[in-house]
Amino acid sequence: MNIHIGQTRADLVAPFTQAVRNAIEAGEVGLQVAVYSGGELVVDISAGTADSVAGMPVREDTLFPTFSVIKAVTAVALHIQAARGLVDYDAPVARYWPEFAANGKAGMTVRHVLHHRSGLWQMPSDVTPERMADYAWMCDSLARMAPMFEPGTRNGYQSYTFGWLIAEVVRRTDPKQRDFPTFVRQEILDPLGIDDLWIGVPASDQGRIARLINPLPRPLPPDAPRYKAIPPHVGTIEEIFGRADVRGACIPGAGGFATARAMARFFAMLAGGGALGGVRILPAELVRDLTVPRPGSDDVDDVQGIVVRIGAGFWLSGNSQPENLGRLIGTNPNAFGHPGAGCSIGWADPDKGIAVAILHNRMVQPPATSQDPIRTAVTAAFGAD
Repeated sequence: MNIHIGQTRADLVAPFTQAVRNAIEAGEVGLQVAVYSGGELVVDISAGTADSVAGMPVREDTLFPTFSVIKAVTAVALHIQAARGLVDYDAPVARYWPEFAANGKAGMTVRHVLHHRSGLWQMPSDVTPERMADYAWMCDSLARMAPMFEPGTRNGYQSYTFGWLIAEVVRRTDPKQRDFPTFVRQEILDPLGIDDLWIGVPASDQGRIARLINPLPRPLPPDAPRYKAIPPHVGTIEEIFGRADVRGACIPGAGGFATARAMARFFAMLAGGGALGGVRILPAELVRDLTVPRPGSDDVDDVQGIVVRIGAGFWLSGNSQPENLGRLIGTNPNAFGHPGAGCSIGWADPDKGIAVAILHNRMVQPPATSQDPIRTAVTAAFGAD
């Protein structure tokens, strides 16, 4: 079994190496695990196969599709603008994006979007992979669309649309008028010293991306909300997210690519109350507010079909449904993070001072029980509940 041990604290090498080995024996194919504790990288392990077709093993610099884990980065970009007084959470999105007011969206607020209560969770009916990879086309289409319900009245997880809705507000309120990936690079990633976290991977780096192993088809009726939120012809499969145009596009709600080490460092900033290594990205009080549950948090989400506890752009600990976040993060009310399609995940526990990222290429429906050995190792090493 191919296992590479990067910067890992001596006392954690054996338990986490065994946990990764157990995870692969339980079904994982390619896998990276990284943990920060007290602002320091203490676990960095890569293992398995990145591309079985090309015979490529997972390396330290293998990039994995993160899918919705990238929403955490997109949300932080919006929170930066709010902290600077450039965005008011309770202002209509149309204040910053005037054409967005069309078709019943004039009262939709930024907070509605952060809370996944906007009602605009469906993708455009005429979307194609090429159009999804066209940032301007997606924003123009969403601006013209009508929400599925009156904003603020129900829960509806914005599986893909969250990214464009938030990113376009950030772009339009940026005094430097940067495109969204550049904003994220200059305002979050570069200050934190994060290299391998991408919203749109350059062609020169796409050869490092792990090949997805598609999930088995989910037995859902053809009119299921999930199929409107993520239409199968732009789904989270290798045939779509293995395309060069999709990999290189700005898809801020699902098109993230990263190493676990890079993603864990991002969450370590949140575990540190908005700062890491002497660099502050968000005010500490704002980070504390990220764990305030959205209104109606005990109501079933129209898209997920289950109760999902969500804060201001993040999934919260203690989720009772069988999703990876609730099972892996535990019950600490101050822990938060984001899962991604296929069960990649990243989270921060400020009380324990830890941040964890688990990225892989075997797409499975939650719960990903093969990751349980990693959770056990985290609990044993750091006492996370």
